[in-house]
Amino acid sequence: MDKKYTEVNSKCIDKWVEEGWEWGQPISHEVFEKARYNDWFVLLTPTKPVPKDWFCEMKNAQILGLASGGGQQMPIFTALGAKCTILDYSEKQLFKEKEVAERENYEIKLVKADMTNPFPFEDESFDLIFHPVSNCYIEDVLPVWKECYRVLKKGGVLLAGLDNGINYAFDDEEKMIIHKLPFNPLKDKQLYEDSIKNDWGIQFSHTIEEQIGEQLQAGFVLTNIYQDTNGVGRLHEFNVPTFYATRAIKK
Repeated sequence: MDKKYTEVNSKCIDKWVEEGWEWGQPISHEVFEKARYNDWFVLLTPTKPVPKDWFCEMKNAQILGLASGGGQQMPIFTALGAKCTILDYSEKQLFKEKEVAERENYEIKLVKADMTNPFPFEDESFDLIFHPVSNCYIEDVLPVWKECYRVLKKGGVLLAGLDNGINYAFDDEEKMIIHKLPFNPLKDKQLYEDSIKNDWGIQFSHTIEEQIGEQLQAGFVLTNIYQDTNGVGRLHEFNVPTFYATRAIKK
């Protein structure tokens, strides 16, 4: 456990992207073109499109894609007229963003950084933060919510995809509960070793107190929420919600 866990995760996600990870597959030119004519959707969680009324006015909006590299959402937002910035610690995910930007001939700011550190942005820089499921790769979420609050403009919107922790309790076949929650490899040597051996990265379950309570603690006002499933597997077949998405605003 001597190496910083976020560095372990950065390299792990790079490897997943190289192996064809679904969240590292950029959108096609056709999908980009459709978005230019307002035919589009994006995901915060595995299956449910984010309601369009959750977004701010997109034309000229300053949008931060927080740990959302991969060329899936920012190209859509750019096609809608937004100015986008990506913060991600995966070089491969940032490369996918660059690839789409070059293909479609638009500009995007790419920032390689670890979201567990203070964000390298001025106060009140963004109209919207788009944060798909990714804080399962960090131990403490409150500092992230505080930084989101700081860099959002007044009235700005935080859209976040969140894991409710249930997946971490189950075995790979989703038939047996084998892990006690909270799931935290930094506090369990065997779990850490298993995580490295099985190429899981260092992941963490988080409670509703952390995921939503700490958004409120950071100053956000929650305005909407929905649940989602894994999209595949036994829990999905039984319609067990394992994710949720939140919309919160900075008053």
